[in-house]
Amino acid sequence: MIALRGLLAGPGRAVVVLAVTQILGWGILIYPPVLTMPHLVADRGWSLAFGMAGFSLALVISGIVSPIVGGLIDRHGGHVVMAPGALIGALGLLLLAVTDAWPLYFAGWVLLGAAMASSLYDPAFATLARLFGSSARRQIIFVTFAGGFASTIGWPATHLLLEHFGWRGTYLVFAAVMAFVVAPLHGFALPRAAARAEGAVPPGPHLVPQQPLRPEGRPFLLLAMGFALHALILSGVTSNLLAMLERGGLSGATAVTLGALFGPAQVAARLIDFLLAGRTHPLWIARGALALMGAAFATLAFVGVSVGVAGLFCIAFGAANGVMTIARGSLPLLMFGPQGYGRVIGRIARPALFVQASAPFVVAAAVERFSDAAVIEFGMVAALIGVGCFMLIRAPRTADR
Repeated sequence: MIALRGLLAGPGRAVVVLAVTQILGWGILIYPPVLTMPHLVADRGWSLAFGMAGFSLALVISGIVSPIVGGLIDRHGGHVVMAPGALIGALGLLLLAVTDAWPLYFAGWVLLGAAMASSLYDPAFATLARLFGSSARRQIIFVTFAGGFASTIGWPATHLLLEHFGWRGTYLVFAAVMAFVVAPLHGFALPRAAARAEGAVPPGPHLVPQQPLRPEGRPFLLLAMGFALHALILSGVTSNLLAMLERGGLSGATAVTLGALFGPAQVAARLIDFLLAGRTHPLWIARGALALMGAAFATLAFVGVSVGVAGLFCIAFGAANGVMTIARGSLPLLMFGPQGYGRVIGRIARPALFVQASAPFVVAAAVERFSDAAVIEFGMVAALIGVGCFMLIRAPRTADR
């Protein structure tokens, strides 16, 4: 009862609030376009590529403003930044729904890019680091574990809304949720005060560096490059995976069924890491996750596409991505400390988001120019280079406990 009261009344309330808003934020800002965009472009007579260019623009804008958002959270707290971000997202969704003019369409995506930068994982991580300091890793893991259910909830909800209200009505419902649910939760329910040392979750054995590194130079560049390579692989593969499996000989229904394994594998891996929080160094988590991705690509490349191999690939890829998201939140905290963490994680996110925006088009062009096999081999090489980046990083010495 005491623990429950602390979770609802103290700084720990941030975990509950952010767990809910991450599910809603990802389910509204990231996952719907794959379902809504065909309806939107058909209604307006645009090409699918033109419509999706808006989503890519949003990711670029998110990368540009992420360090600014992180710095504001460092100084003022998540409630000051994330609540207006949700309202900006509501306005962007409203523009998509009510206007047919393409300049306003892209203006809506610019606003949604700002909302992504101030509503998704990076600002949530920055908020938790400001509240819990070096002990924030367990809270970060829990929030990403909850966020893993966003696709499980978001895609069926989007499909249901499309059937009953059409794409315009769907975006209007999403705008209302951002304005009247997400924004109030961020503005009024997020704690203001940091956790006291005696009330915080004890940090794991790896999370108290004697002297945090400065977020610059070789370690920072290697870290940013490693996470950018992960974003390249993730965005490029997920946007083209089902089509590649079909071209490999699987039926459309089988490809969709196997692709659905990605989400549960991601959540299961995060749950395992949540239960083992503090026992595995985040640097080794990042190395292991990218090594697993490389092995998954190698199996697909050298064994070939079959139901069993494709299923193993989807499970391994989902599990690796699940813990990579945790590493992206906890590793900068370990390397560079909680001071200024929001701006640091925003700087790390910037190149990753730029790559994420361009990866679907780059991979699709590579498939047309070369072949699916060449793209799979490229994914294997990129994963191995990412492992190399993290292998070259040396974590700061931890304090005696």
